[in-house]
Order: sequence, then structure tokens, then C-alpha cells
Amino acid sequence: MTITIYGIRACDTMKKARDWLEAQGVEHAFHDYKSQGIERAQLEGWTKLVDWELLLNRAGTTFRKLSEADKQDIDCAKAIDLMLAQPSLIKRPVLDMGGRLLVGFKPDVYAKALG
Repeated sequence: MTITIYGIRACDTMKKARDWLEAQGVEHAFHDYKSQGIERAQLEGWTKLVDWELLLNRAGTTFRKLSEADKQDIDCAKAIDLMLAQPSLIKRPVLDMGGRLLVGFKPDVYAKALG
């Protein structure tokens, strides 16, 4: 199984997740969507695996800085447009395990999924 962890290099949660994967000996690729970008097709595919509301990071400063118009009436299509325009709006990390996703980092959830 190919495992890719998506996120932003400077994120503390990303560091914890990557450190955990390395400590467990889990081989993985890292995709920094801030520097490498993210494709619409990727986000659309993810929303078929998990609810788009799980992917949209409403807790961060990037979301808080959005205009009121951007924050209103968000549906899946609008969320994807927002995440494409500002990848920091994608919750981190996203762990892609070949068609199965984990969003966010909790060691016990990772252990169960990868164990």
C-alpha cells in the first residue's frame, strides 16, 4: 500500500504525524500542498471518501480572514474552490492510504488504521 501524507511542512500537527509515522517505521511520501499545490481532481476525489466539511479547516486563521461572503453558503463546490485558492484551508494532515483517508492526527487512530 502506498501511503502519502498531505499537508504543510511548517505545521506542528504535520510534524507530529510525520514523526509518528517515522517512529513506527511506516514508509510514506510527503506532499506539501503549499509548495507543490493540489489539484481539483484530488480534492474532488477526497470529498467522495470523506465529507468535505471534514476537509475544510474552519478553525485556522486563514478561514477567519476570509470575507464574510466567502464564509457564507459554503457547499462542497465552494469549499473546493476555497481550498484550491488557499491550501491552508485544507485540514492537516490528510493521510491517503490508497483510497482510504484519515483527516487530522490522532496517534490511536493512526495505529488502528495502520496496525
